[in-house]
Amino acid sequence: MLEQLGIQAKKAAGILTAVSTEAKNNALLEISKALVRNADYIIEQNKIDLNNGRKAGLNAGLLDRLMLNEDRIKGIADACLQVIDLEDPCNRVLEEITHPNGMKIQKVSCPMGVIGIIYEARPNVTADAAALCLKSGNAVILRGGKEAVNSNIAIAEVMRDAVEKAGLPKDSIQLVTDTSRSSSTELMQMKGVLDCLIPRGGKALIKAVVENSTVPVIETGSGNCHIYVDESADIAMASEIIFNAKTQRISVCNACESLVIHSAVLENALPAIKKRLDEKNVEIRGDKRAKAVCPDIVSANDTDFSEEYLDYIISVKTVDSLDEAIEHINKHSTGHSEAIITENYDHARMFMNRIDSSSVYHNASTRFTDGGEFGLGAEIGISTQKLHARGPMGLRELTTTKYLIFGNGQVR
Repeated sequence: MLEQLGIQAKKAAGILTAVSTEAKNNALLEISKALVRNADYIIEQNKIDLNNGRKAGLNAGLLDRLMLNEDRIKGIADACLQVIDLEDPCNRVLEEITHPNGMKIQKVSCPMGVIGIIYEARPNVTADAAALCLKSGNAVILRGGKEAVNSNIAIAEVMRDAVEKAGLPKDSIQLVTDTSRSSSTELMQMKGVLDCLIPRGGKALIKAVVENSTVPVIETGSGNCHIYVDESADIAMASEIIFNAKTQRISVCNACESLVIHSAVLENALPAIKKRLDEKNVEIRGDKRAKAVCPDIVSANDTDFSEEYLDYIISVKTVDSLDEAIEHINKHSTGHSEAIITENYDHARMFMNRIDSSSVYHNASTRFTDGGEFGLGAEIGISTQKLHARGPMGLRELTTTKYLIFGNGQVR
């Protein structure tokens, strides 16, 4: 079923690898303008998805991820412009070596080729991923979830037409419109066509791709992100950071899902934090000591401390030391983003060195784990693995390397 898409993608990738930075940037400019120009059409198709999602009982977090409006489409278009401003990641000379026989050896960056991306109810991924793949010289085959199929088709159509208008192959960007499970499985088995497969979504999707793919996978993880309130924390600061990390946007992987509070400040910290979270009706699920301080919170069970809620829910664990906090977080974390709120610099450094996650913060919200915030432009995802890429993945993470060897008749 996807064989033809693969043939087309391979052909497009062969052309893209030799395309100039100027040509890629011109295509991205055309895409940005086309997205804004066709915003009404995209929103109209998105409304169909939203109505279907409500009928299917999607929760508030998923509906928020799915929803597009003029501001969000403008944000997607602006992200394409930001990618234009970024350095072309291809053809960078990373190392130069002169062999004893006089050969000149260069290690250079180059496109991966054809990248597959499987994702769920986030139509912005369609544009972000395509823009990053285009700038990094890769063709992309996108496979979104059924919840956003109409939105994804609209965005992909607009982008493909814009790329063609700019003089590049429209098949540089392709969308799998069949959202059945079989199409997802087939994409995972396209070894020899896909050079890399990137899943973006919840635990179940990522697990399925990692376990069933014959294509090399870059694992982007779910986000059970923790904030630890240390015994020397500024409670007012902690309350504001936690409020932002939990409620600013509940449906994203860098939202805070779990609190860890030192017992020495629990009686002061938890009521202050709860008062702030009550403004958004956040349900707090706490351990026995937390519930003793705030009796009206919900009792947590063992699974709560490992849960990515993507909802107005947060867990609370009480600890008696920094070591216990670090142990608890490393046990339950998904390796995404964690933060410590403390005025003790030594504690901050200890926490940041020992926490085994892609991004670790001191006195700041986890919501900053984002390619744009880190200066990468639109991101392809947050990698929680340790090989090839870790943390927010931008342009450079979508390239690989090869060696160029210049000789004048040398033989071995």
